[in-house]
Order: sequence, then structure tokens, then C-alpha cells
Amino acid sequence: MKSSMNFAFLDENSKKEIRRTILKAVAIPGYQVPFASREMPIARGWGTGGLQISLSIIGKKDVLKVIDQGSDESVNAVNIRSLIKNTTGVETTIRTQDADIIQSRHRIPEIPLEEGQILVLQVPNPEPLRHVESHEEKTKKMHGYEDYSVAWLQIFEEIIKYDRASMHADYPVIVNDRYLMAPSPIPRFDNPKLNENKALILLGAGREKKIYAVPPYTKVVSIDFEDYPFEREDFTGKKCRLTGRNDVFLDEIKDEENNTTYYQINDQSFLLELLNKGEEKWKNLY
Repeated sequence: MKSSMNFAFLDENSKKEIRRTILKAVAIPGYQVPFASREMPIARGWGTGGLQISLSIIGKKDVLKVIDQGSDESVNAVNIRSLIKNTTGVETTIRTQDADIIQSRHRIPEIPLEEGQILVLQVPNPEPLRHVESHEEKTKKMHGYEDYSVAWLQIFEEIIKYDRASMHADYPVIVNDRYLMAPSPIPRFDNPKLNENKALILLGAGREKKIYAVPPYTKVVSIDFEDYPFEREDFTGKKCRLTGRNDVFLDEIKDEENNTTYYQINDQSFLLELLNKGEEKWKNLY
């Protein structure tokens, strides 16, 4: 592909600096490594951190998948995929198992990731202690001393009020028995997928200028109490209207015309896989 633009948009020095940051992040799982976040042709807060990671690590032979809250066809996913494809010429796919690099906002795919794959998560707020401490200097000291009592205090307060942890997304985790980490605004349902995942998981926050990582086969545990263990979303009594499945993350959809509520698998790629494997009677509804 001939173009006056540099391969993968960013200049080579910028990509090298980001790759060095990634190496440090991989070496210290869960630790937020500062980096010189660049100006991108999308607004900060819309995935610039993840985009910079993807542009820095992608190669000409890689296959790319971009999803936004489970969808390959949302405006955010389409625009990011188009930018990367137009500046690299790489092949793209919607099939999770065919992708080398998967950039995602708010979801980890339902299809288990494998060795050699890289999941890039977009992160708006990388600091899990920010809700209790606004000063960066103090949160750094808290991480240094491994002083995470305030994180458990927040969960404790939710239990006192609601008899359960009410945080639905961005539920904090401990990585490699050391660092408290914000897993990006993925639903609690996806937290267990971080633990011992075969893929390399990279998290980028462009606006906050931080990159952190979960290397393959790393221990990741959601914080909880012995008498109130971590629980992910429960879809008992609900099922996907197209497949009948309730063991994956479901979207609640309201039909205002009929005043009814139904559920559907959130991960578009996974849903299509199921439909293509024999759910023929539902294809016309999708």
C-alpha cells in the first residue's frame, strides 16, 4: 500500500517509546507505567490509549479485530478499525479465534483467547484508587506501600448498604499477588477471564498517559471478603432469545412496541458463531 503516511500512523520513535513502555508493563504486571501519550485523530477518552498500543505493536502480517461493548459494528469500533487498516493495510476479521490483535472497549470476548494473541483494552480511568484519593503522588505511595485498605472499604460499604458488592463494571483486581488494578470498564462477568489467561493483555489510557499489562498465565483475583465472595452477574432465569444460552454475558433489550423485555448475547462474534453452527431457525430474526 503506497502512502505518504508512516506505517501505522505513528512515527517510528513514538512506536519505539510505547513498545519500551509495554515491555516494562509486562515485566511488572498490574503496574501503571507512564508514557508520552500522543495526539490522535480521535478525541481523548474514546480509545486513544488502546489505539496507540495497537498501532505500535501491529505488523504487516497481523490480523486485527476491533470491538466496542461486544459489537464489531459500533461507530467507535468501525472508526478505529478503519484507521488502523487504512494506515497499515492489515487484514481484519470479526472472528475472535482468527485475530492476532484484538482491541476492545468494555468487553473480553466470550471465545477463550489463545497463546500468541494480544488483547488491547481501552481504559478511561486507570487508577483504581482515584475515587478516594485525587492526588497522583499519594496514590503512587499507596501502591508503593501496598496500602489498598480503602479498596476493600469501598466494597465493605456497598455490602453494608446493599448486602452485596454493587459495582457492576471496573471491579478492582489484584494482579500477581501485588498490584491493585483497574481492569477497564469490563463487566464483573469478565473479571474471571483475566485470571491465567493464555493471551497477553495490554491496557492503555491515553488521556491519563498510562499503560499496564497482564502477561499470559498471570494470577488475577477480584477483591472480596471470605464471607462475601466475589460474584459475577447471574443470568439465572434469563436466556438469549436467539440461542437459549445463559452462561455468557447478556444484553437486556426492551421492546417498547410490545412492552416486553428480552435478552441477547452481547458478544456479536460469538453469537454469529453459534448461529452458524446450527441455530438455523433463528437466523432470520438476527
